[in-house]
Amino acid sequence: MSKTQIPPHYHSSLSIYETQTAIGFIKRCFEEAMIGSLKLKRVSAPLFVNSQSGLNDNLSGVERPVQFDVPSLNTDGEVVHSLAKWKRVALKQYDFHPGNGLYADMNAIRRDETLDNLHSIYVDQWDWERVITKEQRTLDYLKEVVQSLVNAMAETASRLHTKYPSITTKIETDIAFITSQELENRYPDLNSKEREHAFVKEHPTTFILQIGDKLTSGSPHDHRAPDYDDWALNGDLLFWHEPLNCAMELSSMGIRVDEHSLLKQLEKANAMERLDFKFHQQVAKNKLPLTIGGGIGQSRMCMLLLEKAHIGEVQVSLWDEETIEACKNNIFLL
Repeated sequence: MSKTQIPPHYHSSLSIYETQTAIGFIKRCFEEAMIGSLKLKRVSAPLFVNSQSGLNDNLSGVERPVQFDVPSLNTDGEVVHSLAKWKRVALKQYDFHPGNGLYADMNAIRRDETLDNLHSIYVDQWDWERVITKEQRTLDYLKEVVQSLVNAMAETASRLHTKYPSITTKIETDIAFITSQELENRYPDLNSKEREHAFVKEHPTTFILQIGDKLTSGSPHDHRAPDYDDWALNGDLLFWHEPLNCAMELSSMGIRVDEHSLLKQLEKANAMERLDFKFHQQVAKNKLPLTIGGGIGQSRMCMLLLEKAHIGEVQVSLWDEETIEACKNNIFLL
């Protein structure tokens, strides 16, 4: 059975040509709004890193990076999963100070991704990171930054509607903040994805706080690498996606680990061997700036704002025959 779902009577509001133009418009508008609110500078980003550097995002710990040998360097490279750790090193190297940050266009290959309406093996996102002070390592500050990003999205959606009146998506700027434990307490008989669906349906803009640590049930809401986000100071930003009638995660972000939370989380994850990497040694010795950061899905945002039913309508990727067959009548895969 195909994992692709085609909503009854689905029809794209924009033609293929209009869609391509609108994607560029969304990206320009959102970048302008994000840069202004978070004081970010664009930097060039790596497509791959040294496999021995410890800089790649390990995601949940089971995904395999795409690796290749580099004979001239006598080592292996691997395509990034995200720039979660690289950005923090770059902020130090580029001499950024508290109150300023960077962002980059990140392109990744996630070879083990399950393909469906929302997931592709190709990932494109705005990866951003900002230097903060020790006093800003709080949930209140995290919420302020989340609000700034949602406001930037709402501004983008408004400008999009002005340009394309047939697009009526509105972003609710009143954010419902809830911890992953509160979510489990509220829906004890549902799994994590079902909890997200139930809550976001009632609260179309939701930020789920504190993801990665075990809940009272014994399992985390979702797996999160132990060496970049502080599990007590992070979360996921979700929106209600009307065409698919589901919750859509658009961003994972958080205040990053300091020397104390890194050691605590590595121990919980049975990953103390990562302290052999230079990045982890720098964090453990307080040699890197304190930061907040995350990734914002570019294709996901375009899909949400343009009311698309499949991510393949806004990005080029590879699809299995079942997906191609399911989409052949109502959905144009780029």
